[in-house]
Amino acid sequence: MKAVKRTFALLLLAIPLFSVQGQSLAKFADSIRVTYQIPELCYAVVSSDTIFDIQFLGVRKSGTSLKAKPNDRFRIGSNTKGITSFIAAQLIKKGLIKWDTKFFDLFPDLKQQSNGAYYNITLLDLLSFRAPMVHYTYTDKNPTIEEIEGKVAKSESEARFAFVKWALRQKRIKESKEFYFSNPSYSVACLMLEKASGKTYEELVQDLNTQLGISFGFGSPNQLDTMQTWGHAEGNITEPLGNNFKLNWLMAAGNINVTLNDYSKFVQLQLLGLGGKSKLLSASDFYLLHYGKPKFALGWFCDLSNSGHLVSHNMGNPGFFMTSALVIKDIDRAYIVFTNAQNPKTQEGIELLLNAMKKEYGD
Repeated sequence: MKAVKRTFALLLLAIPLFSVQGQSLAKFADSIRVTYQIPELCYAVVSSDTIFDIQFLGVRKSGTSLKAKPNDRFRIGSNTKGITSFIAAQLIKKGLIKWDTKFFDLFPDLKQQSNGAYYNITLLDLLSFRAPMVHYTYTDKNPTIEEIEGKVAKSESEARFAFVKWALRQKRIKESKEFYFSNPSYSVACLMLEKASGKTYEELVQDLNTQLGISFGFGSPNQLDTMQTWGHAEGNITEPLGNNFKLNWLMAAGNINVTLNDYSKFVQLQLLGLGGKSKLLSASDFYLLHYGKPKFALGWFCDLSNSGHLVSHNMGNPGFFMTSALVIKDIDRAYIVFTNAQNPKTQEGIELLLNAMKKEYGD
């Protein structure tokens, strides 16, 4: 522990030595990558219309010579929530659903078998974590795949539907909080978006891909291409091949993968929209997504920077990857960090790099 703190302090001392030159920041980022044993670390500094700096450092898989490239894909975990909320806002603009639409108005057949505490939950409640839904993440042992999917093979969409039925039968979160961090809330919201649109979540994401000219994918990048990016746990243990069925249940909460270039385009769209310059949604729509509720809006945590600027952010940690996005509306800046590792040291490294970015480009 002391050795980690000493290294952390030395890196902090190094920050003021760097100029605003992108290469200096890249060298600092690579020193973080090496010190914190992150196989691949990529980052971008963007505004609504400019990419100031974008770098791809390290290797796609530990112990190999597969050098980092711009087309490397990363699982972005909870940063998926901002994408799901954006899709919801577009469906609302089309008149297919409303923020105050109640789940059981769309699924009355599920009401009798569900916990009465959830009867009045709305789409807005679910996407802003204001519904006291049960906690659940991909590391939880229960429910098992047999409890959810049974012995009969189902489509991924059917499996998510079965998971939501399970979640709605569980006890509500009892403690009173400003918001409830509940991944199943996004699974429930996902069903609402599918029902309202007549499309699966995957189809809705593909529609967004076409609209924005980008390519969001699903699951682990190495699942379809072993030459793609591999995730790593502590000790550089590589993730196994194969689909994580629990992350599929939580697809809309945290199982999208994407390249840094494409995700940067999505984040630039957020800055463009917050500045009232997007034709896809109004400035008030973007404001609702990023700052519409205290602490956690719709897919984005929100607070003030040290300079008093509005900030929205999230960090994805779906196992074996960690990614971070920080959007600062008032100065038209955003900082994105992608890594193919997940452990406490990785998070320390990401936070250190974000601090360096803010020091050079503003907060």
